Amino acid sequence: MSGKVIAINISEKKGVMKKPIPIGIFIKDFGLDGDAHAGNWHRQVSLLGQESIDKMIAMGAAGLCAGNFAENITTEGICVYELPVGTKLKIGETLQEVTQIGKECHAGCEIAQQVGDCVMPREGIFTIILEGGTIKAGDVIEVVD
Repeated sequence: MSGKVIAINISEKKGVMKKPIPIGIFIKDFGLDGDAHAGNWHRQVSLLGQESIDKMIAMGAAGLCAGNFAENITTEGICVYELPVGTKLKIGETLQEVTQIGKECHAGCEIAQQVGDCVMPREGIFTIILEGGTIKAGDVIEVVD
């Protein structure tokens, strides 16, 4: 099972949409260098599928693009929310482990306010960085045993 990276997204503050960057430097036991959500905890990196974003566009969320759901890695071709906790993923130069599926939506979620729903609480996933390195758009995402 494999997919690919569509975008790497970063924000310096929590609670805001992330902006795409050309390449991300992911640090072991920390997350994406320079990102507000990075740190020594179980939600170092967030991933969301382009397929989930497309669902929201179909529901009327206008003008969505990578990073709008505050995801660090926008994926394609792999159903990330069906991966069990503990799954290891080789993404670019990194090795990551799935630690959480979904999260509680915060009260000020711009997308939920706009269309009455948001996919991140159900379809976004979180990982920790087991091996650091760089990731860029186009990199392959592979499930490893």
